Amino acid sequence: MAVEELVEVKFRLADGSDIGPSKYSSSTTVGSLKEKIVAQWPKENENGPKSINDLKLINAGKILENNRTLGESRLPLTEVPGVVITMHVVVRPPLPDKNSDTLQDNAKKKGGCSCSIL
Repeated sequence: MAVEELVEVKFRLADGSDIGPSKYSSSTTVGSLKEKIVAQWPKENENGPKSINDLKLINAGKILENNRTLGESRLPLTEVPGVVITMHVVVRPPLPDKNSDTLQDNAKKKGGCSCSIL
């Protein structure tokens, strides 16, 4: 019977604080890691994630996909055995209310077009 490899991971938030470190099985999915992050999100932080879809996990510059496992998402060249892996957490900003006209008002103030000429 093969022994399941445990990976020690901590999650670095935008304000520099961390969640973890904790040990996870290499078969743990990125989606379940995101669920743990949402559950452990510091309550004093404003604009926290409402669901896993509000989060992006980044490891070694790569955005991790929800359906991939931790083992599939690891980059062996960047890891040293026994060292905690730091994954960066990015929270998608809240979308404006569909009934709000603030985006349209801002576009009118700018002249109606936000394109740039090269």
